[in-house]
Amino acid sequence: MRSTSRTEAFPAHTPAASQIFTTVLSHGPLTRSEIAGRTRLSAAAVTKAVRPLIEAGYLVEDVDDDARQPSLGRPANPVQVDGGRALFIGVKVTGDELIAVLTDLCCRIRVARHLPLTSRDPGAVLASIAALVQELLTEADGFGVSVHGLGIAVSGDVDRAAGVVRYSPFLEWSDVPLAELASLTTGLPVTVDNDVRALTVAEQWFGAGVGLTDFAVVTVGAGIGCGLVVHGHVVSGAYGVAGEIGHVAIDPAGPPCHCGNRGCVEAIAADPAIVGRIREVTGIEVADTAEAVDLAHAGNPGAREVYARAGDAIGRGIATVANLLGPERVIISGEGLAAYDLFAEQIREAFAAAAFGSAARCDVQTRPLPFEEWARGAAATAIQSFIRSDTY
Repeated sequence: MRSTSRTEAFPAHTPAASQIFTTVLSHGPLTRSEIAGRTRLSAAAVTKAVRPLIEAGYLVEDVDDDARQPSLGRPANPVQVDGGRALFIGVKVTGDELIAVLTDLCCRIRVARHLPLTSRDPGAVLASIAALVQELLTEADGFGVSVHGLGIAVSGDVDRAAGVVRYSPFLEWSDVPLAELASLTTGLPVTVDNDVRALTVAEQWFGAGVGLTDFAVVTVGAGIGCGLVVHGHVVSGAYGVAGEIGHVAIDPAGPPCHCGNRGCVEAIAADPAIVGRIREVTGIEVADTAEAVDLAHAGNPGAREVYARAGDAIGRGIATVANLLGPERVIISGEGLAAYDLFAEQIREAFAAAAFGSAARCDVQTRPLPFEEWARGAAATAIQSFIRSDTY
């Protein structure tokens, strides 16, 4: 693989400068006075930070926007991010597939690729990641812009600061130094993060969380995940684990969970748990989630009851988040939304019953996202690492 080492440093050398840039990234175009108002920084600090970003081409000024010019004094031209100034790669690793995207600085997907995994061995997965990255680097040549970072999103316990996958149940990995290995293989700066946390970064900067200081992303599907944003920061926890509502035990006498406990939300509401329980209850050997959903939609009472129980578990898990953190919004996503109509009512009822006081005012909304968006989340973490000096 050709050398792709990044020699260019982002010209925002302080947390304030990074804050200014990310504010424009999420909310722009903005005038300097609007930036000052949103960041609560002085006009002088904004001007000082914006100048080198414009000189380096990361921000561009719209000098033709007469609508924003004041009647007196210096024109208040808005600035915005030049998305084409830099490119990034994001890779989402599932148990049987890699999804990779090439994005611009505004995290808009330019190219997407899928590659089946024939082995979950770390070495084999790393080789497949390297192959996808090489393909996307070739695509990047056509844009005439360098790739400045690679983000990799993996389910499970991921220590972002160390770049280590501590434990991934779906991949059966333990203590894999993925960031170091991927960087040596690709020549790129690499950020490795939990997949739900990465998706949360993308939602915070570019999606349904823009403008919110406190919200959560709950994902349903192969597992039950949760990403948290508190006071404007994505929470990673002291040891890289936070928001694991999938392992909140809501029924001590419930089914065993792979984590070693019983009655966890994930042991009741994750896709494998639902499929397994439907087989037990109905005696029908449904092969996968699609067949389970079809059976429930056909009116099978046992299958419908299993989904109702799953909805109750998810609703209680979301209420736990609302009670502990009081987010303004909870965004439900994940491949499990294909069955949402089968348990939406139970989610709402369980949430309303278990949420305490004003926590019940939390806006719970669904946001179906394809796996390319999870890979985009991985790219968002790479963008975040590139432009922020205070990355969590």
